Amino acid sequence: MNKPLLYDTVEHEAALAVNRRHFLSRMSLGIGSAALATLLPGCSSAGPARPAAEKRGILGAPHLAPKAKRVIYLFQSGSPSQVELFDYKPRMKELHGTELPASVRMGQRLTGMTAYQQSFPLVNSLFSFSQHGQSGAWISELMPYTAQIADKLCFIKSMHTEAINHDPAITFFQTGSQQPGRPSIGSWVSYGLGSDNENLPTFCVLLSRGLIRPQPVYSRLWGSGFLASLHQGVQFQAGNEPVLYLNNPQGVSREIRRKALDHLAALNQMRAQDLGDPEIYSRIAQYEMAYRMQTSVPEVTDLSGEPDYIFDLYGPDARRPGTFAANCLLARRLAERGVRFIQLYHQGWDQHTDLPKDIRLQAKDTDQPSAALIQDLDQRGLLEDTLVVWGGEFGRTIYCQGRLTADNYGRDHHPRCFTIWMAGGGIKPGISYGETDDFSYNIVRDPVHVHDFQATLLYLLGIDHEQLTFKHQGRYYRLTDVHGKVVKGILA
Repeated sequence: MNKPLLYDTVEHEAALAVNRRHFLSRMSLGIGSAALATLLPGCSSAGPARPAAEKRGILGAPHLAPKAKRVIYLFQSGSPSQVELFDYKPRMKELHGTELPASVRMGQRLTGMTAYQQSFPLVNSLFSFSQHGQSGAWISELMPYTAQIADKLCFIKSMHTEAINHDPAITFFQTGSQQPGRPSIGSWVSYGLGSDNENLPTFCVLLSRGLIRPQPVYSRLWGSGFLASLHQGVQFQAGNEPVLYLNNPQGVSREIRRKALDHLAALNQMRAQDLGDPEIYSRIAQYEMAYRMQTSVPEVTDLSGEPDYIFDLYGPDARRPGTFAANCLLARRLAERGVRFIQLYHQGWDQHTDLPKDIRLQAKDTDQPSAALIQDLDQRGLLEDTLVVWGGEFGRTIYCQGRLTADNYGRDHHPRCFTIWMAGGGIKPGISYGETDDFSYNIVRDPVHVHDFQATLLYLLGIDHEQLTFKHQGRYYRLTDVHGKVVKGILA
């Protein structure tokens, strides 16, 4: 792996993470030094500035000319069935109920949920498909709003992964490794590029859920791993306290909090000088960010000023905090304010049984808000430089899991092929990329691996995925490990 020129050492990050208070403490506090401080970027009399590493990112400037300034990633946790949504397979009408040919399956690894099965009957989707837009994209009746924006989307039908169970598969998508402990995509982006808004986190996370017992998601999915903790995602909550522990305790004024933070920062600076631990600078930065967020978070999460036509666009759930619709609207507001990476997780797509009933509910939750987000960004001139991604961790099998009846069936996990869509931010609109066989089982054209997807996402932000690295425990790590290539065929 190529060794970076200047980035990625703990010492360098520590050198960057010097804020105004620390800078002035090392110099004479006379008139000359105070005047010099006013000339430096980020230094003003308005209060302590954030560390340069958090503001600029370790790169200072992108490697490449960026196509996108920010990312909104609508992660559909539990794995939506491509067979019911986007990967139309007309042959299944005549093959319904017949056995999956061994030549198609090719001894594929199975989960413990279908390994016991003696037969693998093919299942035709109960839902009809039709073509939409000038692109002629095949989209299920379950997604009528997505169908209306078909010409703005790029469907990647040849996604594939190595993981076959949820936890490692989601971890793989978000961190580039099936094993926990690596930094998430948003953390890598924060580390590389920094923030465009000093009053909001660089990386924000919003959660919603569909079914009663969805697959869980964990905070480590938006964790910073071995990067400084200031790069981890900040989770927003529904309710009166959007970010936990942000508000001052009862009886503590903003002025008292300011004085307490100043004294705490002085103690942390003394500790940092003794130990040279860059994580102490991260702690200072996080305290300062929390202080600024006491004003910025209530403003961005207050949807009361949005006009009725916007709520109508996103759907009736947009007025209910914590729903996918409300989170999509909040994602647009965060994007407007320069948040670099916005991650939404919507849980409930794990449909091993009762798929026809359950997928109707999931589609209803997500279809209109997802399409509305694209339209809303577009009408505000933000779609051009905002990359939007919609998809889960793997796909679903063409064969039935368990008992097949006339109106009910389930599908197991399928890592060999599945569909995601992307839009905006340098993506070629109105195309379908990649192709699967007649069984939506194997890829026959233009495969896209998880690492390829990650490399392409970084590329659109102006980052060479091979050059954004961090030295940890004696070797250089990157999001794509030692793999990944940019998918040029989907670029505008």
